[in-house]
Amino acid sequence: MFPEIFDTKPLRRAVDDSLNWVVANWGGVFEAIASPLLLLLNSIQRLLIATPWWLIIALLVAIAWAATRNWKLPAIVLGALLFLGIFDLWEDAMITTALMIAATLTAIVVAIPVGIVMSRSQRVRGIVLPVLDLMQTLPSFVYLIPTVMIFGPGKVPALLATIVYAAPPLVRLTDLGLRQVDPAVMEATRAFGADPGQRLAGVQIPLALPTILAGINQTTMMALAMVVIASMIGAGGLGYQVLQGIGRLEVSSGLFAGLGIVALAIVFDRITQAYGRRLQNRIGVTEGTA
Repeated sequence: MFPEIFDTKPLRRAVDDSLNWVVANWGGVFEAIASPLLLLLNSIQRLLIATPWWLIIALLVAIAWAATRNWKLPAIVLGALLFLGIFDLWEDAMITTALMIAATLTAIVVAIPVGIVMSRSQRVRGIVLPVLDLMQTLPSFVYLIPTVMIFGPGKVPALLATIVYAAPPLVRLTDLGLRQVDPAVMEATRAFGADPGQRLAGVQIPLALPTILAGINQTTMMALAMVVIASMIGAGGLGYQVLQGIGRLEVSSGLFAGLGIVALAIVFDRITQAYGRRLQNRIGVTEGTA
């Protein structure tokens, strides 16, 4: 038994009392701040559920065809989406997709500017990197505790937990991609009199685009990876079906819902990768130039 060096109970009580004080005095403020996220999630979810299934399938298959100009990826997308419909997982899949899209969009809006600032300031980078390490290594259940206490079980804490889990790769890869831009190219833009904004928008971001797109792809996949945990606090969707299968020992329910998550991951992973490659070819950027 490890010897007790000092009594940690007062510290534990102080942490609990502090969080209770925050919930009592600032809970309403935090809910108001998070209301746009809830509005975004609900809007996407209503749109996906209200859209006819055949239209969603047609749109995703068309996007897959436009990204590759090849029949293989559209066939994979069609098969994955038909699997969701045939096994009565369509509505749950749309709920899960809404959570993934809302978390990914929010992560993009937050992570890319943070990555840009990190690439320009070593001091900011030294501050942000430990935070990213903490976000990626801290078990999600740990930061679910205060979010559930503040917002209560529901979609908001599930969305916040998904954003915290999914955003770090995009921050890191945005920073990495911008730092890897050839210094000689940047020096040439300065010689031509380009200001920092012009260099960023016209040179750095296009050259760093392959790495940034890889970060968006990873963020999307990590957001999908959170659906089971998010379902435990009221997010619903396919993750809830997996959770129910575990609780009721219904192997088929959990298995097919899990395969549904895999199907969604395949669809969005393949489409984003294919579209990223097509965009890189269109602007003349390859992995080796970033």
